[in-house]
Amino acid sequence: VERVSPSLDIKMTLYWLLHVCFCSRALSHTPVSLHINQTHHCKLLPGLVSSQAQLCRSNLELMQTIIAAAREVKKTCQKTFADMRWNCSSIDIPRFVLLFSTGTRESAFVYALSAAAISHTIARACTSGDLRLCSCGPIPGEIPEPGYRWGGCADNLHYGLVMGSKFSDAPMKMKKAGSHANKLMHLHNSEVGRQALRDALVMKCKCHGVSGSCSIRTCWRGLQDLKDIAMDLKTKYLSATKVVHRPMGTRKQLVPKDIDIRPVRENELVYLQSSPDFCAKNDKLGSIGTQDRQCNKTSIGSDSCDLMCCGRGYNPYTEKLVERCHCKYHWCCYVTCKKCERIVERYVCK
Repeated sequence: VERVSPSLDIKMTLYWLLHVCFCSRALSHTPVSLHINQTHHCKLLPGLVSSQAQLCRSNLELMQTIIAAAREVKKTCQKTFADMRWNCSSIDIPRFVLLFSTGTRESAFVYALSAAAISHTIARACTSGDLRLCSCGPIPGEIPEPGYRWGGCADNLHYGLVMGSKFSDAPMKMKKAGSHANKLMHLHNSEVGRQALRDALVMKCKCHGVSGSCSIRTCWRGLQDLKDIAMDLKTKYLSATKVVHRPMGTRKQLVPKDIDIRPVRENELVYLQSSPDFCAKNDKLGSIGTQDRQCNKTSIGSDSCDLMCCGRGYNPYTEKLVERCHCKYHWCCYVTCKKCERIVERYVCK
């Protein structure tokens, strides 16, 4: 992951948000430090379409939540793909714009994750009280099993989905939002991301009882962490379907390129253009290459030195690690440890 100055990182984070969610290419006049707490601040965000600008002015707190979601998207994407050639680490604007403005498999993942992250962050902000226009999610209608009761504060998934889709889908519904095929692709993949979010709503419980007996459990509906949703979407990324834009009845639709006897499934990511192999640096294709990327010599997966380095070979180097060791528990109540050093061998691609 490339390291940049804090001020540039804030700009790039906003750019990630604005390009994926606003489909904007302009950032040159965005302030380095941006806190949306007055209506005129909405003008400082480049590329807002009219409905987004209106939403910004009417709900300033929501915009702060969406900016927080953008940071989570970039961080989560990088962690999710840390073991693959494409690892979301390119924050160089020209390369980033080219890669995500085309209908690639990587674009499909980022749109899906962005849509899920925005709704996820809004839903949890309702629960935490950071958004005053919403509160806890509704109590489920079904009667819980004996020993269980509904309580706590559920994540407000409904509000998150409504506001998230209203904001993130707005640019794709504009007439001047690129090709019709790209718009259909991005809208579809965004909805796949939100469906993954719906599937991530699970029952969470807290125990009550004497001496931890857990005789009663108070439960609520809560969302899994975004990293878990990202892993689900990564699985969909790996099995994504290539589609073409062709007439179906009275209008053009996306259909699987090689299996056009069936429609596109609602839970599958789709893409229009094949991706580069990301082995070598190529600004025109949006690839930063894998030179100097760390690889795993013993792995047989995507992080193996053979696959990560694209057959170019790798260089070993040693690193000294300082770890806690020989820890002892003392009554009562603290732990003491010694520091141990060990040398590990690591490998980077040529």
